[in-house]
Amino acid sequence: MTHVFVHGNPEVDAIWGPLVAALTARGIADIVLLSPPGFGSPAPDGWDASMESYANWLITEVEKLEAPVHLVGHDWGAGHVLGLLARRPDLVATWATDIVGLIHPDYTWHDAAQAWQTPDVGEQVIDAMVSMTIDERTAAFAGLGLPDDILGKVAAGLNAEMGRCILGLYRDATQPAAAQLGERLVNVDLPRGLGIIATADSYVPAELCTAATSTLGAGELRLEGLGHWWMVEDPDQAAVGLINFWQEST
Repeated sequence: MTHVFVHGNPEVDAIWGPLVAALTARGIADIVLLSPPGFGSPAPDGWDASMESYANWLITEVEKLEAPVHLVGHDWGAGHVLGLLARRPDLVATWATDIVGLIHPDYTWHDAAQAWQTPDVGEQVIDAMVSMTIDERTAAFAGLGLPDDILGKVAAGLNAEMGRCILGLYRDATQPAAAQLGERLVNVDLPRGLGIIATADSYVPAELCTAATSTLGAGELRLEGLGHWWMVEDPDQAAVGLINFWQEST
């Protein structure tokens, strides 16, 4: 069965490299990395970067594969996975995502997201990010905790097209939009799921992720002390947790 991974913002698929290596070393094959439009792959003409457009994009990509698939999402990739599940759960054998608390009614967007969601302010922030040289951007992103090789690829991937997609996606997802997605998912007959709870992730509180995971009837992979880029920080622990989940689902 195909294992499909979807990354988020402002990322490229290089963030999955350490985890893919750990999974491959443990015998997992048929791995597909999907880059959302504007985030490592070109955005089609007229792309509005809305939540619905990204969900439909992911549906189209998964339909090209031998469904059902094991679907894994990180950051906004998690949002796209949840968007697909609200529309086409039949395409998925299992799903696993981090930041599930995004759909909790009490979730409040982090400071950077709120800046992007603010007219004029968001454009100024994105213009400043895009106008940096790659070296300047790499230095600015150094605090993310990514290794140099992945950090360089992430910094190089940020361009004006990604910037436009960041603004479109975050503005479309202004609350209560994400919470409304959660309300839709509660009424869907979901396949077996897994909430990946990285307890040190500063973007979405772990307690909201735990609550939302429970609401969706999903299991939990708790990664104590790991942050937003858990797949890079401890790929072996993440690989073992995912493999156990997949094996239990067969």
